[in-house]
Amino acid sequence: MRFGEKATRCTAALVMALGSAACDSPAPLSPSHAVVIETIDGDTLRAEIAGTRETIRLIGVDTPETKHPTKPVQCYGPEAAQFLAALLPPGTRVRIERDIEARDPYGRLLLYLFVTNDDRELFVSHAVIAAGMGRPLVIEPNVRHQTELVAAAFAAQREARGLWGACR
Repeated sequence: MRFGEKATRCTAALVMALGSAACDSPAPLSPSHAVVIETIDGDTLRAEIAGTRETIRLIGVDTPETKHPTKPVQCYGPEAAQFLAALLPPGTRVRIERDIEARDPYGRLLLYLFVTNDDRELFVSHAVIAAGMGRPLVIEPNVRHQTELVAAAFAAQREARGLWGACR
């Protein structure tokens, strides 16, 4: 874990919860929650965590590309991006859960997100996969929810939901 000048301006709880996350202000929210700022595509968003804006990559799901610098827009990419935007509009408060690795090679936080509605908790990566908006993405060591995400994909594929019915 990198503890430097930025970390010393951070609460110890945030550093412990998010690893080497950059912190520039006091923590107004618990580091177990975030507030969505905007969605970027079907598996990436920006959120505020304890006063810090972070780019978050959802663990366990890969959606078709819409904004990749070297790839064209892929089949069902726009639909996946719209799905996540509808599921997580700006201002949505989400519970965050880490796995083993805190960040990907691009510096994005790797997190599982959960939305609570009517005393039910919705697992965002699972919802994306179950709706056929993406496929499971297993990258060790972040495999805590692998079994349930793969099962959701099999069900979506069997029922030809989303990209499973629309893309070759």
